[in-house]
Amino acid sequence: MKKLLFPALLSLLSMSAAHAHQVWIEQNGKTTTLQFGEFGDNLRETTPGLLDKFVKPSATLIGKDGSRPLTLEKTTRGFVLSGSARPGESIVAVDADYPGWDSQKDGKTIHTIWVPAARFVTGFAAQQPVLAFDIVPTGKPGQFKVVYQGQPVAKAEVHAVIPNGWEKKATSDAQGLVSFYLPWRGAYVLEAHHEDKTPGERNGKHHDAASFVTSLSFVQEQGTAALPAGPAAAPNK
Repeated sequence: MKKLLFPALLSLLSMSAAHAHQVWIEQNGKTTTLQFGEFGDNLRETTPGLLDKFVKPSATLIGKDGSRPLTLEKTTRGFVLSGSARPGESIVAVDADYPGWDSQKDGKTIHTIWVPAARFVTGFAAQQPVLAFDIVPTGKPGQFKVVYQGQPVAKAEVHAVIPNGWEKKATSDAQGLVSFYLPWRGAYVLEAHHEDKTPGERNGKHHDAASFVTSLSFVQEQGTAALPAGPAAAPNK
C-alpha cells in the first residue's frame, strides 16, 4: 500500500506547487526569458522538474507597427525567447495547453484547466489587453488594469513583488483599476489569479472550470536601491 501511496503523494505535491506558481518574463540585456516559479522567493523551476510540465508555450512581441510571434527555446532554467522588447514594445506569453487536473466534489469529478500567462512592458504607456486574463498599464504611474475576456475585473487581488521578497497587495476597484506605490529601483512582477467556473472546451476536451494566473513584469529605472535577492531557492523535482 505504501508503495502505491508514495508516488501518488509526490504527484499531488508537485501539482500543488505548480498551481501556486506563476510565469513571468525577465529581460536582462539582450536575453529575454519566460520563467516559472516564485519571483519573490528567487525560485526558478528547471528541467528535469516542473518546467517539463509545459506543453506548448507561445510568445508574441507587440510594437507600434503590429505584433509578431517569437520562438521559445527550452533551456535548463526557463524558455529563452527569440526577441526582446525595445522601448515602446511589450511581450506576452501563455501556455494554453498546460495540463489540467481532476478533483472530487459531491461525488462528481471536476476537471479544471490551468492557464499561466505573462506580460513584459518597457514603460507605463496605456496598453490594450491581449491575454484572456491580463494586467496592463493605464498610462498613469503606478496604476494598472485587470481584465478578463476584455472586461474589467473588480475585487481582483494583485500582488507586487521584487526579487528580495518585498511585497505589496492591492485590490482592484469596480473598473478593474489597481494602484501601487513603487519605491524601489529594479525589476517588479505583478501577479493576479482568476477563476472561471463556466464549463467549456479546450482542444476538443470538456472542462468544468478554468483557473488563470497572469503576471506583469517591468524594470523601474528610478527609485531607491533595494536590498538584493537572497540565495536561489531549490527547484522542485
